[in-house]
This record gives sequence, C-alpha cells and structure tokens, in this order.
Amino acid sequence: MLAKFATGRVFPRVRCLGINYRSQIRLKSDIGFVLDIDGVLLRGSEPIPQAKEALELLQVNKVPFILLTNGGGLTEKSRIEFISSRIGVPLSPLQIIQSHTPMKTYAVNKTYQRVMVVGGVGDRSRECAYGYGFKDVVMPIDYVRQNPSISPYHNFSKDSLEKDAKDVDVSSAIDAILVFHDSRDMSTDTQVILDFLNSENGVVGTKRNFKSSEPSVPIIFSNNDFVWPNKYNLPRFGQGALRIMIEALYREVNQLKPSENLKSTIMGKPFPVQYNFAHHVLIDWREKLLKNQVNSLEQILPPLDSEPKNSPFSKIYMVGDNPASDIKGANDYGWESLLLRTGVYNDREGTDILPTGGIHDNILAAVKSVLR
Repeated sequence: MLAKFATGRVFPRVRCLGINYRSQIRLKSDIGFVLDIDGVLLRGSEPIPQAKEALELLQVNKVPFILLTNGGGLTEKSRIEFISSRIGVPLSPLQIIQSHTPMKTYAVNKTYQRVMVVGGVGDRSRECAYGYGFKDVVMPIDYVRQNPSISPYHNFSKDSLEKDAKDVDVSSAIDAILVFHDSRDMSTDTQVILDFLNSENGVVGTKRNFKSSEPSVPIIFSNNDFVWPNKYNLPRFGQGALRIMIEALYREVNQLKPSENLKSTIMGKPFPVQYNFAHHVLIDWREKLLKNQVNSLEQILPPLDSEPKNSPFSKIYMVGDNPASDIKGANDYGWESLLLRTGVYNDREGTDILPTGGIHDNILAAVKSVLR
C-alpha cells in the first residue's frame, strides 16, 4: 500500500518519527493546524522537547500549519528565525502571525500617520513598525530622552537613551497608540500613555478641558494576555495587565461611572479579528504547499476582520496552552481546540473553558491524536 499526499506525489510506506504509517489513514490538505508558541513550542527561550518531532510530523505529511502567537515586539522574520534555530526545524516567515501583525493594515491603508509604539526590547518594535510601512514612529523613550521629568522614575540606562531613543519633533501630535508588546518600563509607559489619552488632540504636554470615555487618540492593544509562561514556575503578567492598569487610571482621571470604560481596540487571541486574519494566512500557506512555493516571500495582507469565504478546510485545529485565549478563541470561532499541559494551564487549577479536542501532555501527543 502506498501513501499519497496532497501534492499528488506517491511515497513508499515508511516508519517515520515514531509513527507507523502502515496504520495511518491517508492524510489530505483539507485539515490544518494553528499553533501557539509560548507554552506550546517554547517555554521562555527554551524549546519544549516534543516540539521538533511534532513539527516534523506535520511537515512530512504535508499538513498545512501556521503559528499564531500573542507575542511580538520584533519582526516576523526575526521571530521565526529564532524559533527555527531553537527547535531545529526550518520555518517560513509566512507561517507566523504575531499579535501586532494585523496592524500592518493601518500602515498600508495610511489609517494613521504618526504612531507611538509601546513595548518590546529596545527599539525593536519601532523597527517592526517601519517594516510594516509606518513612516513616522515614536516611542515613550524618545520623550524621556528630551525631557526626563516626563517620567521621573524611569529605568532607562544612559546607554539605552543614547542608542534606542530618537530625536523627535515633540511639537507634532501623534495619531494613535499601538501597544506592540509587553511593557519593559511599566512606570514610563503608563505615564506617557495616560498623558496622550487625555491630551489636546495628541500633543504631548497638553491636557484637554473635558472628561470622556473617548480618548483623545485611539489606543490599540495587540493582545489581552493577562499572564504568560516562561522558565519561572508561575505565569508572569503580560500585556493584559498593562491594559488593566491603563483602564483603571483613565477611569480615575476622567471620573467615569463604574459602567463606563476607556474605549479601546484589542487584537490578538481570543478575538475574531485575529482568527479571521489567521484563517486567511493558513489558506494561503496551504496553496503554497500545494504549488510547491514554500520558499516564496510573497505575503498576503488580509483585510481586518474579514472572514474567508469558501475555506478549503474541513477542520482546523488550534493547539494552545492558555484556555482564556487559545481555547476560548478557537471554540468561539468554530475551530477544534486542543489544550496542552506545557504552559499556562495545569490540572490542579483546571479550567471552565473546555477544549473540544481534549487535554494533552504536549504538542506531539496532540498532533498524533488528530493524525490517527
């Protein structure tokens, strides 16, 4: 018996990666996988032991898969190169969607001219924003460099202020705040963000003379993860914690009613905008696999919040470790969800958000459960 894959090529029966293909059903390109990164493939910067075999299993069977993370703060190319080097499996920059990847549409459509990008190491988020096509990008550190009293308790070193900050025209207003990644200086980011949200039309050092739930400039958070897993035995606060702080302080400054809240936009998992974007990218990657164009650098840019029509997939499997983002988002969107024990989730605490495809010890166990 021969195993025939989606490319139409025929391969002899093999025993590969610990799976006996004599007992395997014939795999088709009408299923796809969407994989989280932190807690699924990596824990901090260290690879999860079963990740390499799991990815190789998907690749050898020509099963389309992409990575969907609430992480970010650097270019997709840099991120995928790091992941590939840590796990030991070649991957394409077209296979990854970071939390802020959909924000590229704001640059391409010229929605905002000058943006303040927040979060990430050094000025890597600025570099990423320029890569998306934004022409005028500032960061909180730029304002600290010109006037340190804007954040009297900042933690920027002299070297960082010289290397990462830019001389910007502070008289020019910003059009939007884009939170790309977790804050590295919570005090500075919180202070500067609140200043702009309550400013006169986005001009630094000004304050509007009215109070409202509508900020002076829009703020877009790239994800809402309250916690995330790293090498420490307990999850650490993420971007969602910054959002909670911003909202609480904004409510206090504007004396909002308990029922009122700061108006903002939140991307990332578990929101449909991120899953629609990922669905388009997965379809495109499937086409590249079928046409043997996996080395292509031609990247699609789906419109924001546009659900694909006539999807070729009969089932899409979301593999994640965070019930509140990975699993909830997949369940709400109509995908199958598989929850892992290698990240945020643990059996002791349990979860009210149940995966449709069960709870698994690691990514390899989850992938095998589907392919069988």
